[in-house]
Parts: sequence; C-alpha cells; structure tokens
Amino acid sequence: MVALVKRSLSLFNAGKHCCKRNFGISKPVVVLPNSICYTHKHKRELNCPFSGFIRSVMTTPNECVTSALNCGPSARVVTDNGPTSLPQRLTRMRLLWLKPPASLLIIKKFADVDSQSAFIETAKWLLSIQKNLTIYVEESVLTEEGISDHADFMSLIKGLTTFKQSEELTGNVDMIICLGGDGTLLYASSLFQGSVPPILPFHLGSLGFLTPYNIASFRGAITKALGGHCSITVRSRLSCNLTQNNQESAYQVLNDIVVHRGHNPYLTNLDLYMNGELITSVQGDGLIISSPTGSTAYSAAAGGPLVHPNVQCLLVTPICPHSLSFRPLIIPSGVQLLVKLSPDCRNNPWLSFDGRHLQEMHQGDQLTVTTSIHGVPCICLSDPSSDWFSSLSGCLHWNVHLPQKKLNQECLNGTDNSN
Repeated sequence: MVALVKRSLSLFNAGKHCCKRNFGISKPVVVLPNSICYTHKHKRELNCPFSGFIRSVMTTPNECVTSALNCGPSARVVTDNGPTSLPQRLTRMRLLWLKPPASLLIIKKFADVDSQSAFIETAKWLLSIQKNLTIYVEESVLTEEGISDHADFMSLIKGLTTFKQSEELTGNVDMIICLGGDGTLLYASSLFQGSVPPILPFHLGSLGFLTPYNIASFRGAITKALGGHCSITVRSRLSCNLTQNNQESAYQVLNDIVVHRGHNPYLTNLDLYMNGELITSVQGDGLIISSPTGSTAYSAAAGGPLVHPNVQCLLVTPICPHSLSFRPLIIPSGVQLLVKLSPDCRNNPWLSFDGRHLQEMHQGDQLTVTTSIHGVPCICLSDPSSDWFSSLSGCLHWNVHLPQKKLNQECLNGTDNSN
C-alpha cells in the first residue's frame, strides 16, 4: 500500500510538472490513468496506452483542461474544454496552428497520370497564392514523364524544393498534401518516424478508404486546412522492433504487420507473448497485428473486426488458423506483444510492415509490437465518425443488402381488396 501511494504521488508530481511546461497550467492537475504527459526538453514519459498522445488533464471530475498533441513544427491537435469524458474528447479533436504554415510537402502516387495533373495544378496554385511558401517534393517526381515535359515545368521547378532522404523533412514540414490512394498515405506516414505533420488526403487511387477529399475541390480544402480549426482524426501507429542477429530494426506502422508462410508448404508456428507472458501458439498460415486503421485492410479480409480509428487498441488476427476456435482478438493499446518462431516451426516465415520491407524470420529472431507515441493526424472532411462510416458504405459496401418488403396490413387482417 505504501509503495502504491508513493507511486501515485510520483505520477501526480510528474504530471503536474509536465502540464505546467506544456500547457502553462499553474494549479495542480491529475493525469488521467492511461494518459501520457511528457516534455521534449527532459524526455520524461509516463504511461502511454492511449497511443502516446498527450491526453485529457482534469483539475476536477467535471473540469477538463485543453490537451495538445504536437504535429510537426507548427501544428497542434487540441480538444475543446468541457465536462466530457475522455472517449468523447477523442471525437472532438481539431487542428490549431501556432503560427502560419510556411512549408508543405506534396506526396503523389507514383507514375500515375491523374495524380500528375493534380500535382501540377496544386503546386501552381500554391505558388501563386503565397510566394514565400516552401513546397517539398520528392526528387524522383520531377523526373516523371508527364511532369518533366509539361509546359509549366520550368516555372514550377523554380518554386519547389526537392529531397532525397526522409530525414531532410524532420522538423521542416508543417503540413502534408497527399495525392493518391490509401497506399500513398501509408507511404507519407513512413517518411516520418517521429512526429507527423497534419495530412490532407485527396482521393486519386483505387479504393480511397483513408482519403475522403475530392481533388476537384482542392483549393477550398487547402484554404480551410491552412486556416486551421479543422476536425482531426489521429490514427494510432504501431511501434515495431525486429531483432535479428543482435541487430535491431525499428519501424512505425500505420496499418499492420503481417507474418505469413509465404511460398513455404508447411504451416507456420509462432509463439505470441503479451507483456512477457506466453498467451498462445499460432499454428496456421500466419498472423496479422494491426492498428484500428488497419482493421479495414488485410485483417478484415482474414475475418477480423472493423474498428473505429478513435478506439485505442491492437488487433490480433490469425490467417487461416489450424483451429476453428482461434478467433481474432482486440487487446488494450498499452501492452507489448512479442512474436517469435516456435521451436517446432518447420519453416522460416516472411514478415512485412505495411506491405513493405519484406524479410524472412529465423529461429531466434524477435518481433516486438506496441502502440507508438507518434500518431498520424488526418484532416477530416466532416468529422471522424461521419468520414469513417461514409468510407465503410462507399468503399466496402458495408451492410449493403436488399430491403425486406413491408407486410400488407390489409392482407394480414383478412380484408378482401380484390375489388
């Protein structure tokens, strides 16, 4: 009991210290359980089961203090004050600029004709409305046929800043404009292993589940985003560490990590641990560990549940398990998962992160997965719930069915209406 009281007091004092630094709060506050509070200067961290975002801080049970999440150098995601619960506050996040955005990154779908014309029109318009705006583009984009031979290419290239390595973007980008599909947004997320700037996603791909904006209205959408006060969905990512031959590789994953048997004819046998405790051995074609955003991707095709992105959790979905009772799991986001090959595994399965970085796993390799402290803030078209259900209906045709005909009450009552 004494130890518990000491720990509570230490958490209280740490929370008070952090909140003073981040929010300018002068009176004592209590950090909610399952929240995080940290300072960039001292790198002090507390618990982070809610995917590491700075969450609600309360002075009394009915008084909430606005909380904030850093998104790049100039943007913050904040929640409104009010006597609401933490789940309610997660649906009320909005964008706030600390200073006018000075730099944008445009990411386009590779070698796509539609995105090429959209890229040129967007870049021309941005350069015309704000002369001192820095616009970053990938160096490879300017060599694409259809862009390099465009009539406006020479005037465009003078106003664009290219980059080769993603490290050049860290701390230099205020907002990201995505021109493509879901894969383009996943790629944009992978360029930022730390804090991610707000993303404005335009639908130019095949599915567009994560990209609600129509490119035809790009001027109005960008103007609104640059003005701030847009509704935001912060999509949690997975922090993954793969240890092979005493060397560690780290990945930030927005959708899912997939371990599968690949071309091997044998079943894959994997041991799955949660917080250091063996919970089960997976025998089947493989295993999917996904975020709520990834719940509508490979996990859904494997029979997993559809989870709203504001739900803080991890999904564990088996791929064709050798057991009819092995059902998908939803587990708290604060846990740490460990995956390694069972001693009796007959093959070396393959591993991918958001469909990229394909590599083979061997005996002795270890994969750890937990919720990242760096989420992906996506600018909503309407609000988090409306956008998500619109995508379910429009992209996945969720619950599309033939309506049942209404019963004829006169027939039920025995009324003869033959005349």
